[in-house]
Amino acid sequence: MREIIRLPGGDVPAGTPDAAAHSPAPCADCDIVELRQYTLHAGRRDAFIAFFEREFIETQEAVGNTVIGQFRDLDDPDHFTWLRGFRDMPGRAVALQAFYGGDVWKAHREEANAFFIDSDDVLLLRAVRPQSALDVGRLHRAPRGTATNPPGLLVATIHSFDGEVDSGFVDAFERKLRPAMAESGIDLRGYYTSELTPNNFPRLPVRDKDRVFVWFALYASVDDHARRFSDLAATPAWQIAARSSALIAPPAPLRLTPTPRSRLHG
Repeated sequence: MREIIRLPGGDVPAGTPDAAAHSPAPCADCDIVELRQYTLHAGRRDAFIAFFEREFIETQEAVGNTVIGQFRDLDDPDHFTWLRGFRDMPGRAVALQAFYGGDVWKAHREEANAFFIDSDDVLLLRAVRPQSALDVGRLHRAPRGTATNPPGLLVATIHSFDGEVDSGFVDAFERKLRPAMAESGIDLRGYYTSELTPNNFPRLPVRDKDRVFVWFALYASVDDHARRFSDLAATPAWQIAARSSALIAPPAPLRLTPTPRSRLHG
């Protein structure tokens, strides 16, 4: 297994005037998104959430990383999932270098790495079009010290393909499945496909062989999701999307509950 995120110092350390000058501002509409799934040592998730929310939100955004939301995986007690966004790929490289080459990460990386079994399960995504990007600008984050979990359930549904995501699938999603979602009362927040350009910060691995289409929707609760998705699953539009011949597996939902300081929540 690869060593987990143990990075050397960078060319532009975070916290210096040069870093501030070269780092892009956090994005309101994030065209590029990392869907990051971490496997933690058993029983350590809540401690990691408290640590992450204290040390790694404002400090990342100060150098151009947008922390969209962080979540507990409802179906795996040792999984922590979070979304990090960028305006574009060049900005991603600059922002990641500024953070992982800087003083904050150097001060906390050993403590962070002690939580992880694996941190390489990362999908690098690009919005299908500008209008399909997650609208981060209108989201609210609770202040430091907040301990109460916000409401809602985020479901990230992943469609995996045997090659580049089929344009016919995307067309059918937009023309047929989106209206069916609206009729079922599903709050669709964004949809993305795999970013096909090479990972421009290779010290953080991504699943660069995977080809996926991912859509994000918010629900009021687990029961609300079950009811609305049952309605959607009965529609011809979903039957077509779920049975596309280009898919290599059934659509896989990640059921995610927001942590206290997640910007994206119900």
